[in-house]
Formats: sequence, structure tokens, C-alpha cells
Amino acid sequence: MKIASIDVGSYSCRLSVADFSNSFEIIHEEGNITSLASGLKQDGHLLKDRMEETIKVIENYILKAKRLGADDIVLVGTEALRRAKNSLEFLQKLKDKTGYDLRIITPEEEGSLAFLAVAFSLKPKGNFCLIDQGGGSTEFVCGKGFEVEYLKSLPIGIVNLTEEFIKSDPPTAEELESLKNFLDKVIKDVVRPCDVLVGLGGTITTISAIKHGVFPYEDSKVHGTKLSLEDIRFWLETLSSMSADDRIKKFPHIEEKRAKVIIPGLMIFYRAMTLFGVREITVSDWGIKEGILVREYLKRKPG
Repeated sequence: MKIASIDVGSYSCRLSVADFSNSFEIIHEEGNITSLASGLKQDGHLLKDRMEETIKVIENYILKAKRLGADDIVLVGTEALRRAKNSLEFLQKLKDKTGYDLRIITPEEEGSLAFLAVAFSLKPKGNFCLIDQGGGSTEFVCGKGFEVEYLKSLPIGIVNLTEEFIKSDPPTAEELESLKNFLDKVIKDVVRPCDVLVGLGGTITTISAIKHGVFPYEDSKVHGTKLSLEDIRFWLETLSSMSADDRIKKFPHIEEKRAKVIIPGLMIFYRAMTLFGVREITVSDWGIKEGILVREYLKRKPG
């Protein structure tokens, strides 16, 4: 049996297909930046061109999933679709184009799915806390084994933080300081004791790819890698001193659209690691879409 999952995020849209025939095996993964949440802060509406591009990407994913023999395709949406006043318009357009319904999941389900994906694939020892940093929200999920003990979703992500704090290219020292002070205030309340800190999202996987020389990107070479607090601080300082165009020219690992929003993502991890008092973070390439597949697999697994 093959199942596909499509995660429609605030910044990127991603597809995973898994084969449950013998054991759990992911046979295809890909992602595209569609910036669905761009402009959402202005009047609470999804922009027409962002909706159209996202739907085109989803249409392509559905075709690929069917070609790969998927028996079922699960579509979920997160923060941008939770917040947008015209989410129903997007859902109807998607249904009209593809015939598929997309379910907008709660922050709690979003965090739990990401936690499940990490627990299943990386099996962190002891208590671990996952930081799932996205385009419109960031989830902090702590627990042990497969059991979630604490979950908090903060309405901070690389899209809304860039729009609110980063007005210059490269950012000024004042902009970075304002961003840092804001993040310290919101993150300090979610700090919990943990043995392992795990980071998830395009920002930290991109930095790991640069650090470990992975280009073109290969998820299996990034998943489970480690970054130190010094690594995060170095790349924050290095990339924030460059324009978005220069980041792309010097580091082809950074996608063009991501280059504009990577600084707030790095600042989230830098401040979180500092406030949690940890010197190392494990990088996960697995997230919501893999969590959906793991959940479906465990439901069907004999015994």
C-alpha cells in the first residue's frame, strides 16, 4: 500500500509518498517555496497570485503521487490557512481544480505530527524538545518516546517576522537587535528542561547542508546531522552581513526565495538554543508530512 501526504505551509508546500508494503519506506519527497502567507499581515487575506501558484504546485504533486501508485493522498494546511480570512476561497478553488479536500489542522496536531516524525525516525534519547520553525508559526513540542508532554505554538515564522522586523537588505544592527529582543520575550516562556533539542524547517536544514557540504540537497544526508550553537551564531552573523542576492551567489544551497527570509529563521534557533541552555541541536528533515505517513503506517501495522 502506498500513501501520499501534502503539507501546505505558510512558506513552502511539500510532498511525501511512502510504501507500506513490507515496512515503512519513503519513496519520494520534494518541496517548493510558494510563500502562501506573503502579504497576509497587511489585510488578513491570501494574495491571489500566491493562491494560484500554490494550487498549481499541489496539482503537480497529486499527479506525481498517482503516477507513483498512491492509494490515498492526504492534504493538510497550517498557519496561513488558519489565519486567512479567505481560506475557504482557497479550499474551494483547490477542490474545484483537483477534486481533493484539504484539511486545516490545529497547531496542536501540527506539533504532534512533527514530534511523531522525529520520534519515529531519529529516536532521540531521554526528554527531547522539537522546534518546528515554519513560515507563519513555530511549534515547541517536548516529550519522551512517542509521548508529547508539552506543546506550544507561537505565531512567529520567517514570513511574518521578515515583514515586521527586516526592512533593509542586509538588515541593520538595530533591526537585528529588535528581532532578538522580541524573540527573547516570546521564547523564554516555552523553555523546558530537555536532554536533546531538535530543529526542523527549511532554515536549519539549509544551514546544515551548507555546513556539511550537501549540494545538491539530499534529505538523507541532512536528517540527523548536528549543529553547534557556534555554528548557528556564525551563520547568523555571516548571512546577516550580506544582501539576499549575495547569499545566493556565495551559497547555492540557499533557494532564491529563502534567501530573503533566512535571517529570522536563524535568529529563532540562535535565541532558542541560548535560552534552553544547549550547545548542540539535532537537525530533522522529517516533519508534518512524514508524521502523517508514520501515523497512517502505525494504524495499519499488524499488532
